[in-house]
Amino acid sequence: MCGIVGYTGFQDAYEIVINGLRRLEYRGYDSAGIVLENKDKKFEVVKTKGKVDDLVEISKKLEGTATVGMGHTRWATHGVPSDRNSHPHVSNNGKIALVHNGIIENYDTIKTMLIEKGFIFHSETDTEVLVNLIQYFMDTDSSLDFPTAIRLALNEVYGAYAITVMHEDYPGVLVVARLGSPLAIGLGNQEYFIASDASPFVEFTKEAVYLEEGHMATISLEHGIDIRTIKGNEKITPQIQELKLSLEQIEKGGYEHFMLKEIFEQPKSIHDTLRGRLLVNEGIIKMAGIWDHLERINQAQKITIIACGTSWHAGLIGEYLIEEFARIPVEVEYASEFRYRNPIITDKDIVIAISQSGETADTMAAIKMAKEKGAFIYGICNVVDSSIARITDAGSYTHAGPEIGVASTKAFTSQLTILSLIALKLGKHNGNLSNQEFMRLITELDALPKKVEEVLESTHEITQEIAKHFVNAQNFLYLGRGYNFPAALEGALKLKEISYIHAEGYPAAEMKHGPIALIDENMPIVIIAPRQGHYDKIVSNVQEIKARKGKIIAVVNSGDTQVASMADFVIEFPETSECFSPILASVPLQLLAYYVAVYRGANVDQPRNLAKSVTVE
Repeated sequence: MCGIVGYTGFQDAYEIVINGLRRLEYRGYDSAGIVLENKDKKFEVVKTKGKVDDLVEISKKLEGTATVGMGHTRWATHGVPSDRNSHPHVSNNGKIALVHNGIIENYDTIKTMLIEKGFIFHSETDTEVLVNLIQYFMDTDSSLDFPTAIRLALNEVYGAYAITVMHEDYPGVLVVARLGSPLAIGLGNQEYFIASDASPFVEFTKEAVYLEEGHMATISLEHGIDIRTIKGNEKITPQIQELKLSLEQIEKGGYEHFMLKEIFEQPKSIHDTLRGRLLVNEGIIKMAGIWDHLERINQAQKITIIACGTSWHAGLIGEYLIEEFARIPVEVEYASEFRYRNPIITDKDIVIAISQSGETADTMAAIKMAKEKGAFIYGICNVVDSSIARITDAGSYTHAGPEIGVASTKAFTSQLTILSLIALKLGKHNGNLSNQEFMRLITELDALPKKVEEVLESTHEITQEIAKHFVNAQNFLYLGRGYNFPAALEGALKLKEISYIHAEGYPAAEMKHGPIALIDENMPIVIIAPRQGHYDKIVSNVQEIKARKGKIIAVVNSGDTQVASMADFVIEFPETSECFSPILASVPLQLLAYYVAVYRGANVDQPRNLAKSVTVE
């Protein structure tokens, strides 16, 4: 949700923090702020509603004034976006500054207590409560040092957090802690970096420590890193990891937006997801996470897929894939609902958790509940060493590379690629797929990166032209059948997320059970109609729409004549097996949403009210 950057060292802290905030602005962008420790060891705090650029406009005077500081980009939870609700928040005595990603759930109780003790609050945030609670502990017991006061305060709160804290009486020191929200520490030469992910410091160091759940760290040039548990104050030896991230991966590379860049990276991201796993010439799929637990997975009473948003749509397609090829019952659950509805989960079940970031709070909570019931947890995520990757029993990385645009594109198609591999491997192992059918399918799967490249080349300009016709549309319907029903849901979500046009996805057969009442000459309907998979039924749906003068955007296989002849606009993609068609069909739908949003003047990479990594419930 929010983005945190911190630095202590010898370089200009202002420049490092500001540049880091720019890279994390996809995490939160309704306000931003910075605090620096100046040469007199006093705080300089500047914060504002708006973007990082707005912060820079009012804080340029701080450039070159400090070598210690921290900053924040906010995604509002408690209190509207405003200057006073922006981070950093400072304690009543002005000595402690804190930035926070997450939610303190019992903040109201603590706030009431602090008000009774004479504390005054200037914002609506839960974060200001925490920084004053730290002051309260230090005021109450003068023998407490700064890190101990933070540890005691954190043991009084519950919720989710990643925090970085500074104290004027502890110059050069940064204290960080995490519970539920990610935090990374970059290790430089006589300098340390703090960030919500490694992107702000990737050009300065290739070594990082990812703070573990329930840990805190005191960081200074004099004493290095001291990591301890928040509950028991037990000392922890840091585990240093080498970063695989490169600077080129997190820059736009000549594209106008990260989203467009990431759409065009999909041939490579799918290829990277398949690489080393799909060996067509040998007729095998190599997946250690599946192979090491093959019998347990095959003997499962059921598989439950848990996810949120775009990952949930990938899970729906995964259900179709696994049930068709492996013949294992599958249920797909919203992670946000799963943990609250007392689901039936046993030690005979497999739970597949899907998350782009590997930090999704709802999915993490659902995983913990399923583990308590004895289920085997398999994770699918994109970020190496993320929380979900660490907590699951086994899993697969998608290898899509960093995804900066808030609306997921390449992560979605990479998730579908992983799910296809899993379903085909299970189906081959348990005998539901013959050798001939298995070879046919893996050959088609291997051809997908090239076909996605063809889709991008052939539909890039077409989707731009179609988008111009619907810039002022108020509503969209997306229709699909079978595997392409979830693709319709995903197409509608992309349009909603970045253009702010209301859009709904439906199974095409459900159109006449309600949504057909909405169709008139002003209603654009996107219908996904590949030749394989209920084509004749789709033709009937198109005729029903045409009879009501709806504007039809047909997404069809190359050379289609029947549906294309009835459509107002046609987008073609190469033919493939029905099970893989959502991967190909989704690409032009991503482009269509992108260009509609661009022509409407929307902020494509940072759509309003959304954040890339949802680390609070």
